[in-house]
Amino acid sequence: MGKTTKYILITLGVFILLLIVLKVTGVIGGPGKTQVATEKAAERQITETVTASGKIKPHLEVKITAEVSGEIVDLPVKEGDVVKKGQLLCKIRPDVLKSGFDRAVASYNSQKASVGNSKQMLAQAQATFENQESIYKRDKALLDNKVLTVAEFEAAKASYEGAKAALEAARQNVIGSNFGLAQSSASVQEAQADLDKTSIYSPIDGVVSKLSVEKGDRVLGTIQFAGTDIMTVSDLSKLDVNVDVNENDINRIELGDSSNIDVDAFADKKFAGAVSEIGSSANVVGTNADQVTNFTVKVRINPESYINLLKKTAANPSPFRPGLTATVDIRTNDVKGLSVPIQSVTTREEKKTTGKPQTDDDSQTVKMNAPVKEYVFVYNAGKIKQVLVTTGIQDDTYIEILSGLKAGDEVVSAPYSAISKDLKDGMLVEKVDKSKLFDKPAN
Repeated sequence: MGKTTKYILITLGVFILLLIVLKVTGVIGGPGKTQVATEKAAERQITETVTASGKIKPHLEVKITAEVSGEIVDLPVKEGDVVKKGQLLCKIRPDVLKSGFDRAVASYNSQKASVGNSKQMLAQAQATFENQESIYKRDKALLDNKVLTVAEFEAAKASYEGAKAALEAARQNVIGSNFGLAQSSASVQEAQADLDKTSIYSPIDGVVSKLSVEKGDRVLGTIQFAGTDIMTVSDLSKLDVNVDVNENDINRIELGDSSNIDVDAFADKKFAGAVSEIGSSANVVGTNADQVTNFTVKVRINPESYINLLKKTAANPSPFRPGLTATVDIRTNDVKGLSVPIQSVTTREEKKTTGKPQTDDDSQTVKMNAPVKEYVFVYNAGKIKQVLVTTGIQDDTYIEILSGLKAGDEVVSAPYSAISKDLKDGMLVEKVDKSKLFDKPAN
């Protein structure tokens, strides 16, 4: 065998041996390493929020309704006007009620004259009684001295008793007349109140946010029921966003919690606010099968956050209109602590090795009762380690780690599909830049 042939055989043998070694080690022909991106655990500020949507409404909103019936003869305001407390908003034709007031006043004056007449009758009855009482006493003395007959005394006594009864009757007549005068006075006050109700004044400073009638329209007003809606006056200096918060989140919210507010009509602006009121009663929506229980929470918009949007010539104290849609992020907790990206935390079901389920129902019960724990995968020199952690609050990006990690630990942060299902304890991985994980392969 020549030297050349010998060298070729030796080289070929070494090459074949190398291929075998590479294949055994997985470098050739084996599955490729999973590519992952990592991020270090570090101290960060984490703000927990509750997000909800709702409508902007004035904190104080008054519906103006008719209390008397009639035709609107004066309507000096229009929708959008700024009004002051005590300003005339509407006037209803007062003719009929004015006539009723005049009748009540005439009746009062007549009753007042009756009171005066009854007092004079009382004075007359008092004088007659005093005269009859004097005659009665004198005749009684004469009877005792045998100067006057019994018949004459009895006549004097009868006159005395009659005068006494007439005096009492006159007194009761005065009392009755006074009660009649009080009744007439109440009728006058009632008629005056009804007449006053024909002129409607603003109860607050605000803006006419809704006008439901026109001049010449007829409105209906009753004592028992609400009358015709005329307009709504809103105090736009204090605005709330009324949102529905799910029952699972309501206990996390407290009065005064600060909030970020996004108004759909101002897409490029953010506004500040705070929780001003938390509903005590639930709003249940849906049927028994899919009921949703929410609570109304009011978030007061801070005027300082929109003061730059107000026009210098505008009398309206707010750039918002009642009914605009808004979304609020209520900050319920704020801590600074060790944290990792949210997607770095995954769960694993703890498998039970004792017992074997006899039926499918037993298998389902075992699965439901199995404890679910949270883990992260710590990266170190191309290898990952599954670490049990305890988590706290979270925001949109990071989650607080209470135990299991220390600052500087490098954890796998992407891809989430691998974190949630594929990664295993002790697995070899390839660390790459996060942007490369989502690069589309070239055709």
